Parts: sequence; C-alpha cells; structure tokens
Amino acid sequence: MAANDLVQATFPLYILSGGIGASGEQLARTVLAQFEKVNIEIQVFPRITTKKQIRSVLDRAGAANAVVAHTFVNPKLRREVHEYGDSIGVPAIDLVEDLMEALAAKLDQTPLGKPGLYRQLHKSYFDRIQAMNYTLDHDDGKNRGGWAQAEIILLGASRVGKTPLSVYLSVLGWKVANVPLVAGIKPHPSLFALDEPQLVGLTLAPSELIEHRVFRQSELGVSGSRSDYVAPQKVFEEIEAIEKMLKRQRVPLVDVTAKPIETSADEIIRLVRRKQKKKNK
Repeated sequence: MAANDLVQATFPLYILSGGIGASGEQLARTVLAQFEKVNIEIQVFPRITTKKQIRSVLDRAGAANAVVAHTFVNPKLRREVHEYGDSIGVPAIDLVEDLMEALAAKLDQTPLGKPGLYRQLHKSYFDRIQAMNYTLDHDDGKNRGGWAQAEIILLGASRVGKTPLSVYLSVLGWKVANVPLVAGIKPHPSLFALDEPQLVGLTLAPSELIEHRVFRQSELGVSGSRSDYVAPQKVFEEIEAIEKMLKRQRVPLVDVTAKPIETSADEIIRLVRRKQKKKNK
C-alpha cells in the first residue's frame, strides 16, 4: 500500500510503560495492522515510575484527544492511571491486567509487579539484538561518531570480507564497526585515536580478493577487467600499502584467505580478548 493511500488519524495513540515500552508498542502495531488505510501516530512514554509523570502524560493526552494504553505491572501505577484518567475524561486501556490476573488465579501466585523483568531474564538475547543493530548501523565506515562504542572495529580493503565477518560477530553478541581502507588515502584521524575499541585489520591473498571483486562487478553489471580495482599488480600493491599502514599503527592483522568465516571470527575474538586481558593487567 502506498504511503499516500493512508488516511492520517485525527488523534495519536499514547503508550505508557514502566519499562521501555517495546511490548506495548509492538502490541499496538499488531492491532493497528487490522485496520486498513489508516495511519495513527504512536507515542511511547517509557520508564514512568511516579504519579506525577502519569498525570503529566494524561494531561497531554487530554489536550491531544489521544487514545491511551499502558503496560504497567505495578498495581499502584495501574490504579493511578485509571483513577486520574477517569477524573479528567481520558480513559486508559490496560494491555496487561486481564492476562496477568488470569495467570495469577491459575497459578495461585501474586505477580511481582516489577517492570523490565522479561528483559532482565532474557538479557543475553537483547544484548545480541543490540549488537546486531549497532553493527548494521556502523557498516562500511558509517556513523563514525559511534565508533567509540564498538568492541571491535574491522579494517581492510574493499571486498576483503569485513561486512560478513562483522555480522557474524554481532550474532555472537559483539558490537562491531567496519571501516574500508584505500591505499594512499589516510583514514579519518579519529580512527587511530580511539582507546576502547579493538582495531583489527583484515588481509586476503590478492588472487582471492580479485575473485571477490570480479564477482561483485558482475553482480552490478559492471565490466572492466582491466581496471585498477581488479588488476593483479594494482591489487597486490593496494594490499601491501594497507598492511604497511596498519603495521605502522600497531593494528594486528588477521589473514582470512581460504578460511571459513567461523575460523576467522574465532581468531579475531581470541586476539581481542588477549588485548583486553593485557590492557586490564
């Protein structure tokens, strides 16, 4: 459906949460998908822990004629959002209570009433998702302002395998950026000034790199087997120049020639952990 086919609703949908609000937003979008040709602005108000915050958001909701829903698990906050909302004519939809009460009765337990427990219990999963999102946002030299948050930064020539290795490492939970290097062109000065990220250079046999580049050109429908990009002597000189630059900067090199991605990743992880251990001594 084209964006111009959608009708913008005259009211927003406010989601209030004691946590980050992701579950409430997801549920709201799931429900909204059942309504054709309608676009509703969703605003999430996370980490609400006081009655004052609730009242402030509900006052805004009343002024905006918003529909209000919430995912509070704390009974005091649930009571406040309904009592104050009813008093000012802004009723709130409880996205949690019915299910929680049914389970409490069935299990004969009192709910803990603590927000964010699901995220805490599944921390490794959410950390992995965060790492993957970071890695995709910092592929191919993008968003250099975020390089300082990286746990690994992979450096190397075009088509040396930085992106697939970055993605594989992110699935393992590492926040990885990758930066392309070009012979004769100095990378951004902030790159080698970083303290925390572990810089790792990748290198590849010229013959294998040429194969990757020729394949990439054919995918793009580009001809030019005589171009410097795939010319054997130029590729050899490019790799040599990049390796010398990285060695001057004391950046360790990992040769990924004829290696499965898992093997290269393991080598990078061992290298990074060894550097971290040495730094923490």
